[in-house]
Amino acid sequence: MPADDLLSGDTASDAYDASAIEVLEGLEPVRKRPGMYIGGTDERALHHLVAEVLDNSMDEAVAGHASRIEVELHADYSLTIRDNGRGIPIDPHPKFPGKSALEVILCTLHSGGKFSGKAYATSGGLHGVGASVVNALSDHMRVEVARNRELYVQEFSRGVPQGPVAKVGPAPNRRGTSVTFHADEQIFGSHRFRPARLFKMVRSKAYLFSGVEIRWKSAISEGDTPLEATFKFPGGLADYLSEQLAGSVAYADRPFAGKVSFEEKFNKPGYVEWAINWSPARDGFVQSYCNTVPTPEGGTHEAGFWAAILKGIRAYGELANNKKAAQITREDMITGGCALVSCFIREPEFVGQTKDRLATADAARLVEGAVRDHFDNWLASDTKSAGAILDFLVLRAEERLKRRQEKETSRKSATKKLRLPGKLVDCTSTTREGTELFIVEGDSAGGSAKMARDRKNQALLPLRGKILNVLGAASGKMGANSEIADLSQALGVGLGTKFRLEDLRYDRIIIMTDADVDGAHIAALLMTFFFTQMRPMIDAGHLYLACPPLFRLTQGANRIYALDEAEKAMWLAKGLGGKGKIDVSRFKGLGEMDAKDLKETTMHPDSRKLIRVSIDDDMPGETGDLVERLMGKKPELRFQYITENAQFVEELDV
Repeated sequence: MPADDLLSGDTASDAYDASAIEVLEGLEPVRKRPGMYIGGTDERALHHLVAEVLDNSMDEAVAGHASRIEVELHADYSLTIRDNGRGIPIDPHPKFPGKSALEVILCTLHSGGKFSGKAYATSGGLHGVGASVVNALSDHMRVEVARNRELYVQEFSRGVPQGPVAKVGPAPNRRGTSVTFHADEQIFGSHRFRPARLFKMVRSKAYLFSGVEIRWKSAISEGDTPLEATFKFPGGLADYLSEQLAGSVAYADRPFAGKVSFEEKFNKPGYVEWAINWSPARDGFVQSYCNTVPTPEGGTHEAGFWAAILKGIRAYGELANNKKAAQITREDMITGGCALVSCFIREPEFVGQTKDRLATADAARLVEGAVRDHFDNWLASDTKSAGAILDFLVLRAEERLKRRQEKETSRKSATKKLRLPGKLVDCTSTTREGTELFIVEGDSAGGSAKMARDRKNQALLPLRGKILNVLGAASGKMGANSEIADLSQALGVGLGTKFRLEDLRYDRIIIMTDADVDGAHIAALLMTFFFTQMRPMIDAGHLYLACPPLFRLTQGANRIYALDEAEKAMWLAKGLGGKGKIDVSRFKGLGEMDAKDLKETTMHPDSRKLIRVSIDDDMPGETGDLVERLMGKKPELRFQYITENAQFVEELDV
């Protein structure tokens, strides 16, 4: 062997040079990693395709160029979205003379008319990837453009044009864009568009802009979802809130609702629209939007809105000589508060391509400034409603402070109350904020975790064996199960209807099981338990899964951990930066990891990875159906699910 080879340590199997660098061109990155662009390949991601196309039509309407949008679901699960806007430009693009603007928009990432602000003052799509992503993930797409009294058509498959733009004839009475696409089964598997979900999306868009009429049509029936409907709501969000609260008692006879342009006070383009009321008859909710795009995780516009409401109600309490009003917090405001907030701003900054949270810093100031004066005037003009709302919020604040005091008192004596032989190892914090309970599998893992934890805010509860599958189990059997009793007592809450979120003793509940089949089964049993008996805990974002590594790779003094087979393969191909053979060890369980490594890989907030357990807000019933199929008493349902989905399993770990 040549001396150079001996020095480098390279072999044919571990060579890493320029030829190993893969360059993805065009829309290849989207098909290779769809999760980066639409958040995954599940049903939620599938329906996000519709939102991307629909947002483009809504942008045309908000800009004043379209008054009508049609959404039609066909029998083959393809979908058509039409508008009567200006139509996508079909003339040659200046930078790509051989391609039309239509082809550039649909086949190139980060292309569109929404970057400069010249074509749209406000828009929901700012990254220029929406339409092209839908094109990449569709096995067929047909785009029709009616411009200048002529009709143009171009077709695509998996992001590849099937020919140039074709002029098909005159269209004297038509204008706008029509996009028909069929989601690629190679990407989304057996997932299909759901009429009920699409119907809800379409209707909410119509509420968000009073100047547009949206027509819905479906060739597929689902429950009581209409096959045809037309939406136009002149009252905007006020109409939406009235529908949401229909039949519920509210503290205000008329909601606090309005629409204010930012030009009036800040000399900036855009506006905010809102509607809010408080009801003792139902749980509070807040739905926020930016440029008609739902922001389920809120953001700066939502923060600005609540700041205006909170400051307004505190100021009103001071005028009414109610000193307890100063104790009211945003948490109290949201309890029983039913709010809708929609803002339109130029060049919004979202977190992620799926735009779940608005990050534009200026939005908080704009929304708060626009809403605050109007809220003060509304309270002053309706003192009866204002007094009722103030009394309700003061009561909520007093209850919250009382619960906190009781919780702090109970936590101080928790060691005596909850000392369970070989079980709970509590933390020293006297408040819930920032505390974590790790539910660990087995005493051996519990021993390592006990040494690895932060005593101040991290508690441990080891479980022996597998917890009872509570789905279908009798209440008496659940009550007699020691693992469930220990878990319920450690958390400080009751089960089912006796569960109270405010009694929860820890801020985060983290399921930490082995990275193998048995560990996954235990995690599934625990999630089933929490879903059926402590659902509000999941809804409030308190439940997490730890991500312990499955492999340890060692090369001399270098040591790397890999979460799964894919990460292991990546490190083996890349090397650990040293020389010599790489030894691979597979962990049989967390108990095999020493405290230092367990802390670094799985427990320390700065270096660990956590997965938050959540339920899709749009279709919560489907989660229950899936849990029943997989964890229920009927094995035939499990067999049916496995049969339907086995073809989509890429790798088995047996």
